[in-house]
Amino acid sequence: MAAVEQAIVAPPFRTFFGQPPALAYLAFTEAWERFSYYGMTALLVLYMSHALFLPGHVEHVVGFAGFRGALEFVFGHLSPLALASHTYGLYTAFVYFTPVFGGFVADRWIGRRNAVMLGAVLMSGGHFAMAFDQSFLLALLLLIVGCGLLKGNISSQVGHLYAEDDGAGRTRGFSIFSMSINIGAVAGPLVCGLLAQIYGWHAGFGLAGVLMLVGLATYMAGYRYLRETTRTERETAAAAPMDAAQWRILCVLVVVIALTVFQSISYYQNSNMGLIWIDHNVDLNLFGRSIPVPWFSAMDSFVSIVSVPVLIALWQRQAAHGGEPGEIAKIITGAFLASAGNMMLVIASLFGHRVSALFPVAYAIFLGVAFLYYWPTLLALVSRAAPKRVKATMMGCVFLSLFVSNNIIGWIGGFYEHMSAANFWAMHAAIAATGGVIALLLKRRLDRELVHVPQKV
Repeated sequence: MAAVEQAIVAPPFRTFFGQPPALAYLAFTEAWERFSYYGMTALLVLYMSHALFLPGHVEHVVGFAGFRGALEFVFGHLSPLALASHTYGLYTAFVYFTPVFGGFVADRWIGRRNAVMLGAVLMSGGHFAMAFDQSFLLALLLLIVGCGLLKGNISSQVGHLYAEDDGAGRTRGFSIFSMSINIGAVAGPLVCGLLAQIYGWHAGFGLAGVLMLVGLATYMAGYRYLRETTRTERETAAAAPMDAAQWRILCVLVVVIALTVFQSISYYQNSNMGLIWIDHNVDLNLFGRSIPVPWFSAMDSFVSIVSVPVLIALWQRQAAHGGEPGEIAKIITGAFLASAGNMMLVIASLFGHRVSALFPVAYAIFLGVAFLYYWPTLLALVSRAAPKRVKATMMGCVFLSLFVSNNIIGWIGGFYEHMSAANFWAMHAAIAATGGVIALLLKRRLDRELVHVPQKV
């Protein structure tokens, strides 16, 4: 009878690009969530520097005087552009800080599925609150908390679909998952940016809220496919102490995560001062029409999308011949590609004012491929190697690297007005290259520690 009931309840097994069917629901949920997030983020620094932080608007933001006072107490007087950069950096930093706590909450109390759904609801409220000047700071707070509950937990659910020893399948699954991120990251800036240009900033922010609700509906539709750890399993995992080998692996993973901070700084500046540089220095006229600046925020993600099948085919071919790069080698490759991308803006800046749009396109191509080499690889590595007791928490710690990165991005973005553009982007190229060189020096030892990862059941 139990077998009959299980056959009735269990959905028919189908695959999604050769992967578990649950990956489809997780990927599409993430696509909608990233659509709303990147659509809003592509508008954020432009909205703040061009409208919200100017006289006549900034006085309406509830609590902003105290917020600005706290920033200027630390950094001194800030121009509207520098203030926008710091605010952008703090927001995007804390978006990636709270997943540590979201993973902890899911591991200890409410489970991953409930955490993801609660996070989606809070993020929807945050996007709708962005449609009003008065609730700007409240909107950022809701988005930060909501993303903390959703982001790390949905990523850990992807890793939960694969056997512990299925490293290749896990990496490809995360590559597909990252492709869904990039689909949302392309569509969000394109649609929200166009809507904001035609109907105003708040129309773009409002659409982001609607699309976050679509993401929640998608996740609920796939709820039955997602296996949740039971309370007993969570308590057992929490009670089991880690041995010395697992602590060593944990330390190695922390080092690898820290090394990716360098290239994340050079990568994610594209949505902060990268957009300001494009607005000031690129010829935006195309066939008599002006290209919306937020559209450039979508280009690197588009490159990542079209590169996924190419890179998967390349890695499969390399694996068949025994030469697929290891996880650390892929992360190193991503660092040097990100450095090369920033050099495109160095070259463009030397040409002077209103350069061809081909320069930011080349910048986006390098960044898009760099993203695929380092970010899905890092997620797959942590999902595979982290001790079970802290797996979801460690997935949150991956995003903690972006907390550090975006804080630095906001801070050094404040230098933009006081440096030449060529020096500003050369600094970012050097930052990414530094991370690549350090990882290269540590590669042999890191590989040795991560080849065979012991797991306690």
